[in-house]
Amino acid sequence: MENGHIETQSDIYAATSVAEIHAALAHLQQQEATVTQRLNDLIASQKDLSRELGRLDLLRAHLGTQVVNTRAISNGMLSDAASTANRISSAVKRLDHEQSNVKATLEVVEQVAELKSCVLGVHGSMGAPQDWETAAGYLSRAAKIPEEVINGSFAEEIVPTAEVPDPPRVTLDAAAESLCGLFLREFEKAAKDGDGSRVTRFFKLFPLIGRTDVGLDAYGRYVCHGVASKARTNFNSAAPAQRKEGNFYGITLTKLFEHIAQIVDGHEPLVERHYGPGMMLKVVERLQIEADVQGGIVLDTWHEERNVDRKLTDIKSYAFSFLVQSFKAPAKPATGTPRSNSPATVGRSSEDEGVNMKEIDSLLGESALMLGRYALYSRFLSSKCAPRESPDPPGIDHGLVMPPFLATSNLHKKVSSHLVEPFNAMTTFFFRRSVEKAFQMDESPSDLNLNPNKPLRANPPFITSAVDVVMYIVNQVLQRSLATSQRAIVANVIPTIGSVLGSDFVGMIQRKMRDESYPKPVIQGGLPPEDKVISFLILINNLDVANDYIHRIVEQQLGAHATNGTDAPVKSPFQDLFPFGHDATFVENTIKRMGSSFTSKTAELLSDSIQVTFHNVLKPRVRPILTEAFRDIDYMPTGQEDNAGQNEDGESDDADLVKSRFDRGWGALIRPIKRILTPANFDRLLNVAVEYLANVLEKRIRSYYGKVNELGAVRLERDISGVISAAVVGSRYRLRDAFVKCTQMTLIMNMEEDEWEEVADEPQGESGIPWVMDSEERRRVRAIVKG
Repeated sequence: MENGHIETQSDIYAATSVAEIHAALAHLQQQEATVTQRLNDLIASQKDLSRELGRLDLLRAHLGTQVVNTRAISNGMLSDAASTANRISSAVKRLDHEQSNVKATLEVVEQVAELKSCVLGVHGSMGAPQDWETAAGYLSRAAKIPEEVINGSFAEEIVPTAEVPDPPRVTLDAAAESLCGLFLREFEKAAKDGDGSRVTRFFKLFPLIGRTDVGLDAYGRYVCHGVASKARTNFNSAAPAQRKEGNFYGITLTKLFEHIAQIVDGHEPLVERHYGPGMMLKVVERLQIEADVQGGIVLDTWHEERNVDRKLTDIKSYAFSFLVQSFKAPAKPATGTPRSNSPATVGRSSEDEGVNMKEIDSLLGESALMLGRYALYSRFLSSKCAPRESPDPPGIDHGLVMPPFLATSNLHKKVSSHLVEPFNAMTTFFFRRSVEKAFQMDESPSDLNLNPNKPLRANPPFITSAVDVVMYIVNQVLQRSLATSQRAIVANVIPTIGSVLGSDFVGMIQRKMRDESYPKPVIQGGLPPEDKVISFLILINNLDVANDYIHRIVEQQLGAHATNGTDAPVKSPFQDLFPFGHDATFVENTIKRMGSSFTSKTAELLSDSIQVTFHNVLKPRVRPILTEAFRDIDYMPTGQEDNAGQNEDGESDDADLVKSRFDRGWGALIRPIKRILTPANFDRLLNVAVEYLANVLEKRIRSYYGKVNELGAVRLERDISGVISAAVVGSRYRLRDAFVKCTQMTLIMNMEEDEWEEVADEPQGESGIPWVMDSEERRRVRAIVKG
């Protein structure tokens, strides 16, 4: 208001005319009316405010009275009740405390009474009755009493008697020690006498007197003594001649592992029942120490008597001279007669005699047997030592885990040094030497020829003997390696198989193709000799059949992955052989990689050899065949002339003359090769040949530019169709795709004018025809026909 007043006042002073003065005066009057109205409203509400204030004063007077009365009640009545309640609550707490003290005292008294009963019972049982089970039972009961009670002053005051004056702890410890010594002597005596029932009787008493470790240790010595005794019997009872048998050491090691497994399986319930869950693990660890000793003796003796180190030295020094020389560039034939007893001839026989393959094979078989038995033994112990509840989430299995005492055992280390490493080295040698020997003794099928009228005495597929031999060895080596259930062996052997197959097996075939059987014409422009062609085709078959063998071998090992009629896959067969961790998946992938590696290495050589066969054997004869097929064919006949006509050779008129000529020539070219090659190889060769034939046929059609009229175009379309049908007869329909362009060319040449106008400039496929030519090329084809 003050601001408004000042502002209005300033406006008045700032007025420069009567109108402005009147306006400022009107504004002041309006402000005065507003202030007056607000004052009137406040005065009108003063009565209501006075009435409310009076009512509040009245309520305050009433509340004061109530406060006075409440204080009087609190000081007079409630204070006595509160003090009474406090006294009662304190009394109840004291009673509860006293009651708990009484209960604790009674419990201690009962425990002391139980302790006294146990002490007297132990003393009495160990006296004249010599009731060891009862005495052990009393000690077991005493072990349940708290230590503070046994060692407490109350028990030391109450328990001792004239018969047993020592404190209870001293008495119990002395009794336990005495019983432990007694039980140990009786246990060992029963073990020495071979009394199994007494052994079990005293073995069960050790946990009752708190000597679990002593009992398990004694039991471990007992079972280990049995293992050692039986192992020595099995080993020493054999005559020297028996030790030389191929599987003697494998059978001996198997008996050792079986005996340990029988002990663990048969005695585990007894140990678990009396010593608690998981306590058999200590016995197993003690047994493993004995297995280290006895198994080590077997492996050391086997290693020495089989001269393993000497064999390893021999195979490391083997030079594989045949393979090495085969991969060298062929030497020029020497002039003159070669000297007899030359190093080349003498070295071969001595080298073959350097390593006895039968001995290596026998060693590998016995090694595989021992490794397989050790794998079963490791799996058995690992499953026994595995946690009762799997730590893996539901649906996820991370496989078994080898317990540390086994993974770090001397036996495990000796298996690695005496079996795994020699097995890897000998297997590598055995396989590569087998490949070398297979090619040294390689034989091709006899009486093969390219004359369709001459029967073939051998049965297809026509391959050399090396393929069957090598693939048999591949399967044998693979199965033997998998039977060991050792990841370290699979990781070494299977890639080695793939490497040797790729370098030596495929390399030898490639070398033979290059140096011995290359289908090269003897004279320029001629055809290769028949024997070279046949030999080359057989080598191509070698690659295809070897591919098929490898595929079947891999599928045989992975075959159990097929479903059993449901969507759920069958458990991998490797899961049983390789149960630890993710070993099964590793083995499966390793085998797959071997197969894919071999396929990739043979694919390029197969493709190149098919190209060589086509270029050297088929290609030079394709153009002459087509030339002969279309010889003297006129594609510009007049209406009165016969399209076919009479040819110079006296062939009768025939609308399919071109087809019959081509069929005769093409069949004479293809059929001799078809009956030598495998179906897959023939398909590969035919694909290449048909592609080339399609190109030559296309050029021939273009060569008729200006030499074809409308009537001749019909004949040309029929002849081209006949050639295509003859070329792909008996083959897969997809081969016709190579001739799509030729077919479309003859189609364009025979179109009516209105049809041609519709498709002449159409975009790709608009008319439903998937053209392989653009519009410009189609116009050039249309122009072949002379209007």
